[in-house]
Amino acid sequence: MAILYQDEYLLAVDKPAGIIVHSDGCDTKTLTDQVRSFLLHEAAQNAAHDLQALNRLDRDTSGIVLFSLNKDTQPAFDALIAAHDTSKRYLAICCGIPAWKSKLIDAPLGRDRHDARRMRISKGGKPAQTRVSVIATRARNSHAPDLSLLNVELLTGRKHQIRVHLASLGFPLLGDELYGRPVRRTGNKRYPLMLHACCMSLTHPVTHERLAIQAPIPRRFHALFPHVTDEDRN
Repeated sequence: MAILYQDEYLLAVDKPAGIIVHSDGCDTKTLTDQVRSFLLHEAAQNAAHDLQALNRLDRDTSGIVLFSLNKDTQPAFDALIAAHDTSKRYLAICCGIPAWKSKLIDAPLGRDRHDARRMRISKGGKPAQTRVSVIATRARNSHAPDLSLLNVELLTGRKHQIRVHLASLGFPLLGDELYGRPVRRTGNKRYPLMLHACCMSLTHPVTHERLAIQAPIPRRFHALFPHVTDEDRN
C-alpha cells in the first residue's frame, strides 16, 4: 500500500490487487485495516477513528482508493462521490482486438438473478456508461492470446461495470474468470485481473482545490505492454 495524497481531511492510497477494501465478514485483513494501522503509527488517532472509505475496488482490481479522515467533512465527500463529480480512469487489458479505436458503451446494469456474484446488462437496470479507447494491441503468441491495452473512463460507477461492459462486446478482461474464461501462461499459471484504477480527479469540497491523483502503472501491465507510459493513463 502506497500513499498517493494526504491532508487532514482526505487520504488516497494505491490498493494492491488481492486485498478487499471493507470486511466481508471473514477474518481477513482489509485495506481499511492497513490504512488505520498507518494512521495510528503516524499518531493520527482521530483520523484513524473517523476513517471511512469513499470508493471501493474489487478484490483483484488495483489502484486508487479514497478515504475520508474527518467525520465532520465526510458528508461533503460522500455527496461528491454520489453526484459523480469525479473523473475516474482505468488501465485495462482485454482479450481480443476491437475493430474500433474508441467507443462509448451505454448499457444499463442489474444483478444476475442466476448468479449472485455477477452483474448483467438489463433493460431495467441502472444507467451505466463507459468510454473506452484502445492504446495499443499485440498479436497472439505462445504465452497469450490477442490482447489490447485500454484507457477506460467511468462515466457512472456500477458494480463490475467495466468488466461487464467489455465482456458484453466480446472483449473480456484478461484474468477475469467471472465474465471471461481462464487464460493460462507459462507454467500453467493464471493471469491476474488486468484492471487498474490509475487516475482520479475531483474538486476538494473543503479547500475547493482541484486534485489530480495518479497511481503508478503496475508491473503486470509492463510485462505485457513494456512501452506503456504514464501518459497512457490520461
